This record gives sequence, C-alpha cells and structure tokens, in this order.
Amino acid sequence: MPTTVHIPDPLLKSVDRRAKALGISRNRLVVRALEEAVRVRSGWAPEFLERLRRVDRETSAAADELLNAVKQARRSKEPRDL
Repeated sequence: MPTTVHIPDPLLKSVDRRAKALGISRNRLVVRALEEAVRVRSGWAPEFLERLRRVDRETSAAADELLNAVKQARRSKEPRDL
C-alpha cells in the first residue's frame, strides 16, 4: 500500500548509504527496519537481567536495583513481565 512518510534529510542520507552498502533498495531497507521494529518485544527478554546478574556482584546488584526502580515507577501496579 503506498504511503507517505517524512524522514529528516540526515536520516534519509544514512538510509540511502546503508541500502547501497547492502545492495538493496531504500524501500526494502525501510520495510525490513519496520518489520524488525514491530517484531521486537514490548518488554525485556527474560535472559537480559540474568545475563547482567552473572557479570559480577556489583552488576548483579545494579540490575536488581534497576528492576526495583522500574517496578516502583510504574503507573500501573499490575504485575507484568519486564
């Protein structure tokens, strides 16, 4: 379906350079990027925090602190996965 999207000139130049480097059209690159963006999870992958916890004690503590801060800052207090 044809559509119009306004892309800032510097970003469009970057898109064109990347498409040329990949040997694909601008349109194909944009479609791929959009497909990836809508496929991305709305939350963190379950292994994300686990990987951080395995780095070292300080990083593990920071990951736990981050998780607690995110949970506290939520407007909705309904339990959800991050």
